[in-house]
Amino acid sequence: MNLLIATTNPGKVREFREMLGRTDLAFSDLSSHPPTPAVEETGHTFRANACLKASHYATHFNTYAVADDSGLEVDALDGAPGVHSARWAEMNDAGKGDADNNALLLRQLDKVPDEKRSARFVCVLALSDPTGRILLTARDTVEGRVIREAKGANGFGYDPLFLIDALQKTTAELAPDEKHAISHRGKALRHLRELMERTTR
Repeated sequence: MNLLIATTNPGKVREFREMLGRTDLAFSDLSSHPPTPAVEETGHTFRANACLKASHYATHFNTYAVADDSGLEVDALDGAPGVHSARWAEMNDAGKGDADNNALLLRQLDKVPDEKRSARFVCVLALSDPTGRILLTARDTVEGRVIREAKGANGFGYDPLFLIDALQKTTAELAPDEKHAISHRGKALRHLRELMERTTR
């Protein structure tokens, strides 16, 4: 089965390949396909946006496709940046990309005390068949809090600011195997893999 990982984010591609790692799957990602306009993420939930992306790329390239929508929900910001996590700085005229997203988040939380900086990473995955029909979805989260300065060189996005209290490490300080074991995407990918295995038995 050919499976398109519907992202150009190399960090996500690596995690998908490592976690799904089934020998009956031939992986590709958007970097190996002709350029196509990005999907307008008009959904108000992670699930809606994951389904939009999976269906779009599946039908466009006539293949099975898996897409995710994920982000950071910060309680002190009433769940923001949420579905806007990747574009948070851009939406607030504060730059673009991971570094600017992180800098804006730190400014927004500057006066919030440490005990009220709770947050969670959320990931929803959607698998579409070549006709655009959503076959499976999986959702998971990981709880933590936003610290005041970046730590760690692994991961991407908000990982350097997201501390897992039980480990006393940010997700950017974890080795890939450690991160996969506890991360929102790792847990959601395991759930999706289990669902895929059940449906193909």
